[in-house]
Amino acid sequence: MRSSATLLKPSEAAVVAGVSVREVNRVIDEGILPDDFLDTEDGRRIAAAACFLIAFYVDSAERLTPKERRFVVREASTRLRKGNARRFALPANEDWVVTDGFLAVDLNSFLRSVAERWKQLSSAEDMVVASSDILGGTPVIKGTRVPVHDVAASVEAGISKRRIMAAYPSLTAEQIELAALYAQANPPRGRPRSATHLPAGSRVLTRRVVPRRKAG
Repeated sequence: MRSSATLLKPSEAAVVAGVSVREVNRVIDEGILPDDFLDTEDGRRIAAAACFLIAFYVDSAERLTPKERRFVVREASTRLRKGNARRFALPANEDWVVTDGFLAVDLNSFLRSVAERWKQLSSAEDMVVASSDILGGTPVIKGTRVPVHDVAASVEAGISKRRIMAAYPSLTAEQIELAALYAQANPPRGRPRSATHLPAGSRVLTRRVVPRRKAG
């Protein structure tokens, strides 16, 4: 599991919050998150518990006013500080219903979904290793020589788990799912892979070229 001192990159926070990286950065730019949930000394780093605040702020945009959303974030932040915000350790027996006059916001569903995604991301990152003596340091799935981003590219291309497992017999369905999650949180450096990438052992059965429509 992650160290309790670990902060998340925006791409990791986006996975845990269930939003886009752009939305994570927008919440930071707008000053929604308290300063003690952020570290900007070496790029943007975000406390794990802040993903819960991000998820709420983004998902409630169509139901609550900006003022109401900011109030809930402030109240929830105060409660989160009683636990360990960096590793998503929540304070015990805390009430996660925030009230303001006639307004009552139940945050429990946000907490459950974000906590589950945090657990999945931790499992995905525990599954991946990078060592100079294995494919020159390319991140691979632990116990194999299978590059995790190759598997994720196949998933993104819409290739079925059955076909991926046929190409990589050492993998399980769960590892394939976690590989896709890992790559989403840790995109490969450099030029992105083509969306049509296939794993080794696969072959193209048909290829159709769609002609470009001329401007009218």
